[in-house]
Amino acid sequence: QVYVVESGGGLAQPGGSLRLSCTTTKSASSIVGVNWYRQATGKERELVAAISSGGTTNLRESVEGRFTISRDNTKNTVYLQMNSLKPEDTAVYYCNVRTREGKGWGSLYDYWGLGTQVTVSS
Repeated sequence: QVYVVESGGGLAQPGGSLRLSCTTTKSASSIVGVNWYRQATGKERELVAAISSGGTTNLRESVEGRFTISRDNTKNTVYLQMNSLKPEDTAVYYCNVRTREGKGWGSLYDYWGLGTQVTVSS
């Protein structure tokens, strides 16, 4: 079963913009946080942006001032707005949804999308 779907990737020129979307079928009440990761060819996956269930956001230093993470709870969707794109932003971007499920304190679970390719090139 597919729980997380990313969309919005594509080709952009340096200085351009893209908006990624992450839609989940997991119930909002179970979601602890949503994270965007990226993985460039030959490199390790790295955390780019995060938003907690309470709305607290964090961004990787290299994207601060250029990227924004936000959410629309009515659509169960988290967005990553990427402006002033640079060639080094080229990567596959993955959405990670972390939930707490089960009785009592429950357990933490991670759900991943298949990723969406972002290419920044002139």
